[in-house]
Amino acid sequence: MARAAKIAMPAAYETRASALAGGLISYGADVGDAYRQAGFYAGRVLKGEKPADLPVVRVTKLELVINLKTAKALGLDLPAKILALADEVVE
Repeated sequence: MARAAKIAMPAAYETRASALAGGLISYGADVGDAYRQAGFYAGRVLKGEKPADLPVVRVTKLELVINLKTAKALGLDLPAKILALADEVVE
């Protein structure tokens, strides 16, 4: 992230924390939701289900985070439609 900022290059990241720390944009799994799913799995195993019998579950909740402060520093004007689609806009 520091290198992208140093050379003023827009970059996209996978985790929400990256956008909050100064990255331009992130789009990826909602980590809290993934941990919740892991907890449900652990609960099922602790109740006696065999791990091999449990279905594979993919993350279903993705989140888009845009850092407007970084966009302005890079001289980017993001379309209102993109900002409206974002789960969170950091100003």
